[in-house]
Amino acid sequence: MLSLLFAICMIWIFGKVLFFGIKAAWGISKFLVTVVLLPLVLIGMVIGGLIYIAFPILIVVGIVALISSKA
Repeated sequence: MLSLLFAICMIWIFGKVLFFGIKAAWGISKFLVTVVLLPLVLIGMVIGGLIYIAFPILIVVGIVALISSKA
């Protein structure tokens, strides 16, 4: 009976830790994509001669940023 109680508490506690870790990883990955990866991709596209694709993406991301900052 004590082993069952221990197993339930262990699953409960480490389940909460796992959920917290997933939330933290999601926040970190969103930060890295928006602050690091997107500008690098846009700069790479401009250097590669794809400014006609990079510029509309930049405009759309800027509009989305303006709209989301107001809310």
